[in-house]
Amino acid sequence: MAYWRWGDAQAQHVVVCVHGLTRQGRDFDSLAQALVLSSPVPVQVICPDVVGRGQSEWLQNPALYQIPQYAADMLALLGQIQARLGPDRPVQALDWVGTSMGGLIGMVLAGQPGLPLPAPMRRLVLNDVGPAITWSSVQRMQGYVGQYGQFRDLDEAAAALWALSQGFGPVLPEVWREMSAHMTRPGTDGALTLHYDPAIGVPLRALTPEAASAGEAAMWSLYDQIQAQTLLIRGGQSDLLTTETALAMTQRGPKAQLETWPDCGHAPTLTAAHQLGVVTHFLWGA
Repeated sequence: MAYWRWGDAQAQHVVVCVHGLTRQGRDFDSLAQALVLSSPVPVQVICPDVVGRGQSEWLQNPALYQIPQYAADMLALLGQIQARLGPDRPVQALDWVGTSMGGLIGMVLAGQPGLPLPAPMRRLVLNDVGPAITWSSVQRMQGYVGQYGQFRDLDEAAAALWALSQGFGPVLPEVWREMSAHMTRPGTDGALTLHYDPAIGVPLRALTPEAASAGEAAMWSLYDQIQAQTLLIRGGQSDLLTTETALAMTQRGPKAQLETWPDCGHAPTLTAAHQLGVVTHFLWGA
């Protein structure tokens, strides 16, 4: 599993930023740099490419492209980070920023106190995701995940990605082009294709409303056990995280602090100055 590190590799304060279903770790370039620059202490920001995406390898068994595998991978990554610091330099603080799928992984890790994290999760940012996900948004994702071809060049790829990503909200064209560059890999005959294994959509398309309902109950149980101080960001136009679910998250479990951004849907990119300010203030605030 590949990952991108920003900041001080020897820092004992670790922030992990994990992307959404079809994205990759370079989505957090702007946030990682803002966190390093604004942190009052040395910090390392780790932005993994979840298996099957970006620079990470692809799984032979598509059925494993699910949250339990991803959470186990993150535990292994955190163990590696601690090992590189050494036994005399334990991780002193662990924070998590998760967009969509990355937030679900964060909830799984933060909601099980017995897991071998190098330090208890201190602060948790959930970007437009909660224990309950609307079935309509699942159906939308079932229709496009893994269904991609090739593009003549980066501009064509960026335009196609933007057509699927209107919910991200306002993004500067140059920022979107840079983000899109990390979303591609070489195809054939000089063309470009998307970076991820098309098979990540296999478990998603096998999901039924009954299985989704059972998963929702399990996620609420995990959410209710979270001890980390939690910030919930909701895109005001989100089709995945409803207002009702967001409000419920402020009233149970860690009783998340809710930020709603009206100009976004699912899911904000965390690249605009005001978005970066909200996240950095939450993570570094008293």
